[in-house]
Amino acid sequence: MIRTLRGLAHKYFSDEEAVILFLILVTGTIFVIWFGAMLAPAIASLIIAFILQGLVTKLNKLGVPETVSILGVFLVFLGVLVGFLFGLLPLIWTQLSSLAGEAPRIIRELQSYLELLPQQYPHLISGEAVTTVYQQISTEVGQFTQWLVSFSLSSIPDLVALLIYMVLVPILVFFFLKDRQVLLGSIARLLPPQRPMMLQIWHEVNLQCANYVRGKAVEILIVGGVTYIAFKLLGMPYAALLSLLVGLSVVIPYIGAAVVTIPVAVIALFAFGWGSQFIWVMVIYGIIQALDGNVLVPVLFSEVNNLHPVAIIVAVLFFGGIWGLWGVFFAIPLATMLKAVFSAWPVKDSVPPPDTGKA
Repeated sequence: MIRTLRGLAHKYFSDEEAVILFLILVTGTIFVIWFGAMLAPAIASLIIAFILQGLVTKLNKLGVPETVSILGVFLVFLGVLVGFLFGLLPLIWTQLSSLAGEAPRIIRELQSYLELLPQQYPHLISGEAVTTVYQQISTEVGQFTQWLVSFSLSSIPDLVALLIYMVLVPILVFFFLKDRQVLLGSIARLLPPQRPMMLQIWHEVNLQCANYVRGKAVEILIVGGVTYIAFKLLGMPYAALLSLLVGLSVVIPYIGAAVVTIPVAVIALFAFGWGSQFIWVMVIYGIIQALDGNVLVPVLFSEVNNLHPVAIIVAVLFFGGIWGLWGVFFAIPLATMLKAVFSAWPVKDSVPPPDTGKA
């Protein structure tokens, strides 16, 4: 056993830089798990600044001074944030409240649809199964409605925290953009002067993760915006709420689109029935999903190394279970980082001689 451990240590940790990098990764993971909730504004600001830095870099390449680039990108970020808080968010909340009020009618119509299934497919669906499904749906909808009614009272501390975040996050984003080189230089002084493996990993992670995160942000805006316009033109109710769900669904590959299709189909069914309007809604929704997967994604992520679908699903499940929504969003960048670490990790082919215990 001891010889095996010595062999593994010699093979994977004989390089001093590898040991330091391993300690940094372990310490950083533990720090985020323990103090992530406390430092959520700083972590969110760092992520947003990381996304915006790409725009600053592109403006610098076009000849725009760095100070002007930072101020311009920061003002655009503030405009988007204000538009979301005072434009989109109240609209979504209004539609969510309206949907909660319509829940009893939707439940009654759903019951009528479900009661027809045992008559049409008696060999596949039984009346007891339909009753069980209906009871479960009624319970979930009732709990959601109760949460929505009590939200204004029970979430006052959360609203106060949200207001604090709205003040802290823009300030931190600005300083992360403005003092990026200073902060990176301070971190670099804590690392070994000779760090070729760390530089290789940093270059790979910076390239892959930056392209992915910025591309995913653009994809969310495009898919959500196009879906909202299409649903409004088709007269689809709750267009803002559904378009937000469709936009966020692109965060989870292979799963998000399938899950969001259910509420889109259900609301279209109760709004238009089994008619041509329902078919048009689903056809347009399918075209949007097809264009996203076959046109938009290849264009936005052409420089990102593809991961195996199994690796993506496992990463989403693992990091989502640890860090929730943030873990789901950054599952693929984190998986890419691990792939870069494994690819650059120094491995010794030779095995040290066995320890005989002799002097």
